[in-house]
Amino acid sequence: MGLRINQNIAAMNSYRNLSATDTQMSKSLEKLSSGFRINRAADDAAGLAISEGLRSQVGGLKVAVRNAQDGISVVQTAEGALTEVHSILQRVRDLAVQAGNDSNNTESRTNIATEATSLVAELDRIGKSTNFNGIKLLDGTAGTLKFQVGADGNANSKIDVGLTTSNVVAIASSLSVGSAGAEIAVATPTAVTGAQSFSVTNSAGNTSTVNVTLGAAGDYDTVQDVADALNKDAGFSQSLSATVNSDNELVVRSLSGGTVVGGATAGTHGAAGTGLAASTAGAAGALDFSSHAGAQAAVTLLSTKIEAVSTARANLGALQNRFEHTINNLNVSVENLSASESRIRDADMAQEMMQFTRNQILSQAGTAMLAQANQGSQGVLQLLR
Repeated sequence: MGLRINQNIAAMNSYRNLSATDTQMSKSLEKLSSGFRINRAADDAAGLAISEGLRSQVGGLKVAVRNAQDGISVVQTAEGALTEVHSILQRVRDLAVQAGNDSNNTESRTNIATEATSLVAELDRIGKSTNFNGIKLLDGTAGTLKFQVGADGNANSKIDVGLTTSNVVAIASSLSVGSAGAEIAVATPTAVTGAQSFSVTNSAGNTSTVNVTLGAAGDYDTVQDVADALNKDAGFSQSLSATVNSDNELVVRSLSGGTVVGGATAGTHGAAGTGLAASTAGAAGALDFSSHAGAQAAVTLLSTKIEAVSTARANLGALQNRFEHTINNLNVSVENLSASESRIRDADMAQEMMQFTRNQILSQAGTAMLAQANQGSQGVLQLLR
């Protein structure tokens, strides 16, 4: 082998190996500092694609767990309100059983009807006020709520929560108290004003008159406002109750089961008051405590409503259990998929440290050998002296 000065092959070889070692050492430093085996697609193209897919799935499942927890909160809110609905219905049924006893006089039956009316009004309030994040749960408007409990966009990633059987407002509207009342159409609530007069005839044929003076024109915006104004009158609320039916008509019933006529003129359905149409005979209330037969029918009806609420609560309880199992399954999936993603993407720190140490030694050795190779050509100068 001769001595050449134009091409230092040994130095070039040392430099090439040193450059490769420095590149590998730089990659080892990157992996050790980041904790990831794959920092760019060039590190492992297939592994990167798989790990990114796993990351998407894990992220979606974590959000799905929160969604399922929100589902439990919604179910608990609805079922908690239905607990009190059950209690109210049970109390009204007890009142119906009490009213079935003919030892009750007219005043006793009136008191029973008064309490039942108040309880049914509370049912209606619960149905209209129970909500979760502004979504009414018990008034029949929620329908079926869908909860995303999976990371994918298919039908298996959702749970439907049906609230159509939990319509407390409908239950309350089907439990009107009293016998046949007077139905009065109110075309323009803002025009309602002045004196209103109703006559009540009880089962013994005795007739009493109830007079109410309503506010000025413009005081009432809806038919419900008119009903509320009547119910707030002390004399009216002692023996009568005012509600609004599905046709948006004012309905006035006797609490003691008597027959009600009037509106503008007591004793007749023929006269119309200011802002009110002429009254007509209405249908009897669903709950009639004025007689033994009416009370027995009320007991049967209330038993049906209690069974319906029991079924609704059972469905909600089953859904809550389903959500809890879903959350457990999602958490297991998050754990296993995270482990899979870690095995693909995370760096083995012990192995990387070993590789870094090896490259560090090779870098030091390469640097020394490059210096030696550069010194080798200096021997030519000895020949030129």
